[in-house]
Amino acid sequence: MTPALFSVSYAGYWGQHQLSVEDFLRKAGALGYPAVELGGKRPHLSILDYRTPDSVASIRKAAEAAGVEIATIAGYTDFTTGRESPEVPQQEIQLAYIRQLAQLASELGAKIVRVFSGYMTTPDRLAADWERVVGSLREASAIAAEYGVYLGLQNHHDLGVTADSFAELLTDVAHPNLKAMFDPWSIALTGSDLYQAGQMMAPHMVQTTLADYIKLERFAYRQALVNYERLDPPWARAVPLGDGFIDFYAFFAGLRKGGFDGYVAYEMCSPVRGGGSESNLDATASKSLAVIQRLINGGC
Repeated sequence: MTPALFSVSYAGYWGQHQLSVEDFLRKAGALGYPAVELGGKRPHLSILDYRTPDSVASIRKAAEAAGVEIATIAGYTDFTTGRESPEVPQQEIQLAYIRQLAQLASELGAKIVRVFSGYMTTPDRLAADWERVVGSLREASAIAAEYGVYLGLQNHHDLGVTADSFAELLTDVAHPNLKAMFDPWSIALTGSDLYQAGQMMAPHMVQTTLADYIKLERFAYRQALVNYERLDPPWARAVPLGDGFIDFYAFFAGLRKGGFDGYVAYEMCSPVRGGGSESNLDATASKSLAVIQRLINGGC
């Protein structure tokens, strides 16, 4: 398994310190990560900004100088969107985006283009949403194959978020170029068995992405009752790997049992404990890398 750092951690989306793509590559190398995942949108690897041979070559050279492999280009898709404006070809727009990311990945030597499935719309649309996602993933997989890269599906959006439903989605798409990027944090939040999920998904996986959280209960004061009402679900707040509630060791025991040998990425994709300063992000990424190395080596 190979550790990787996801550039979203230094993208500034939640007010944290922001780095350019080149600076992020240098940062990942300095922190000791051998590989990276680059976000396929601004402020990082946007298809609008990296469309010429020179601009792409600059990223490749920066990665080589930093001593890091570009493993994955992270696309941002939602294949159930657009119901409210059917005249807009949302699926075609997203598939064209994936084509551009696949071309970028090929030129940069990356092996994977990451995608998401789709958010749930309404319960009565479930079957239609499912078929829409299946068809889109099948076509996107064929596009990625044209460029010699894998399409990696991450269990981030509502459709296919658990191991059973994710496996069902892979089976329905039935394309050899579609691989799993199955993560433990979403299923840990839903109470799934991490060992069984890891073992089930391992044969299909090219990458997993890790983030850890603590759960903080929420309450709302009800003045008439002079009391507090418990709110559900609790707030999940990001912390360094190993400081939260997720049993990564159970998940990785399942991954090893199932034969997984791909990339293990770390991401800070929400506000993290300690704030968004560069020094805190660096410390969090460094501590998390040490945990990833123990996980890879089978430690506890």
